[in-house]
Amino acid sequence: MNAPIIQQQSVGSSTVPSVRVKSQYWKRAFPYYFMILPGLLYLLIFRYAPMFGLFIAFKKYSPFQGVWGSEWVGFDHFVRLFTESDFLLLLKNTLILNLLDVLVAFPFPILIAVLLNEVGRKYWKNSIQTIMYAPHFLSWVVIVGITMLLFRTQDGGINALLGSLGLNRIELMTDPHYFRFVWLFHNIWQGAGWGAIIYLASIASIDPALYEAARVDGASRLRQILHITLPSLKTIILIMLILRLGNFIDVGFEHVFLLQNPLNLEVSDVFETYIYRQGLVQGDFSYVTAVGLFKSVVGLVMVVSANAIAKRFGEEGVY
Repeated sequence: MNAPIIQQQSVGSSTVPSVRVKSQYWKRAFPYYFMILPGLLYLLIFRYAPMFGLFIAFKKYSPFQGVWGSEWVGFDHFVRLFTESDFLLLLKNTLILNLLDVLVAFPFPILIAVLLNEVGRKYWKNSIQTIMYAPHFLSWVVIVGITMLLFRTQDGGINALLGSLGLNRIELMTDPHYFRFVWLFHNIWQGAGWGAIIYLASIASIDPALYEAARVDGASRLRQILHITLPSLKTIILIMLILRLGNFIDVGFEHVFLLQNPLNLEVSDVFETYIYRQGLVQGDFSYVTAVGLFKSVVGLVMVVSANAIAKRFGEEGVY
């Protein structure tokens, strides 16, 4: 007779501590949620709210008629893009630059992180790391400006030196054959040191006992790198690669635009510079919105496909 009464009392009394625990949780967690509020507002205002403008990719947008009042044209802008005479050239240049970035520039931060991890003295390790990621804080305007000052045909510093030595001048900024090399070198010089930080953090989380056991077994430094360091970095390397593939058709505007000139246009014209000319210069906002939407869809497909392939092979993906 008393058992049900005791059970009801225990159930009823348990609600009071649970409410108190929830209240204490929100009291402790509120500062942390408040800290992420600026970042959340940034995403909502500058990332998600502008998606409303994607409607004009399917309209003949007129600023005077507005988004809803403009004429609906469906997929006409996409048909125009795929039938444009410059489309294959834009796609070719964009893919070549991205392939160079993925195949050549992407491994550099990994290499730097592994080599820095092998530096024994902390002073030298920190000094080298600081020097290598310092270029990340320089803008593309400064980097390209320094390059132009050094390699200007007539009075550039390096070309003047070569001329005084009786050697041929290097037409670095005007010869189309040098454009991709300069673009790739700039990317590596500016981003490799900064990109190595995340790999150094992953290396720091590796259990030191693994290295000690390998040394006891007589493993050399190279074998420790091949059999301990690199396998431990496999997951983070895969995640960074998948995220990089999301921007596979996006090379960035500022760097290419600053290096671009009429003499190297055949190898430097990419979707970003094309969008600039058609959108900001000629004011064809609907068309360039369609171009941007095409790039975003390609990036989404690349991320989803790469993540699915990683999952199929038993690796951890991005999601």
